[in-house]
Amino acid sequence: GQGKEVGFTVTDTDQEIVVSYVGILPDLFREGQGIIAHGRLEGSQFVADEILAKHDENYMPPEVEDSLKQVHAGSGT
Repeated sequence: GQGKEVGFTVTDTDQEIVVSYVGILPDLFREGQGIIAHGRLEGSQFVADEILAKHDENYMPPEVEDSLKQVHAGSGT
């Protein structure tokens, strides 16, 4: 389904902005988690069309990790 309208505040620890979104939030969405919001600014509020939750900086998709292992195995390192 479409989900419900939700509102939340995003901060970079210096500035804050209120975000509104209609839809289902990603499973990784939670307080303190980095996000990417795609949308438009309407006055002082950001209206998001899409919300993506960011993995931590060390996350690597399994297929990329496997590919790197194969490259390292083939180079003898």
